[in-house]
Amino acid sequence: MTVERDEPGTVPIAARFERVRKANQSELSEDYVEMIDDLIGEFGEARATDLAERFGVSPGTVARAVQRLARDGLVESKPYRAIFLTTEGKELAERARERHRLVVDFLVAVGVAPHAAEMDAEGIEHHVGQDTLEAFRRFLSR
Repeated sequence: MTVERDEPGTVPIAARFERVRKANQSELSEDYVEMIDDLIGEFGEARATDLAERFGVSPGTVARAVQRLARDGLVESKPYRAIFLTTEGKELAERARERHRLVVDFLVAVGVAPHAAEMDAEGIEHHVGQDTLEAFRRFLSR
């Protein structure tokens, strides 16, 4: 068995895995604040039951996620009440939505069917770095 080693002039292997771990940690927060923002736009409020239905998860799962978002300063919520985004949560939702749209537009531009681009972007958007996003923007602006 051979072990991959860091090559001079490349990104260290540990840094690559650290970036993936960080993306995985922020993925849930980004998905939730984006969905909360969507629900507020659609209904004027976001309820835990609506989040559970949209994500296909249990109410307990939503409650734990909302507690974590509140702890991180992204939402405000009281038991049995609607969930609202803080200014920071709204900004995160907007950045996540913009990144999602950019990834979808890029995938469609390179020939991916729109429905497949939407599905694939849902995972890719959380793991694409800023340099890659800028490359997507340059490609699309041609």
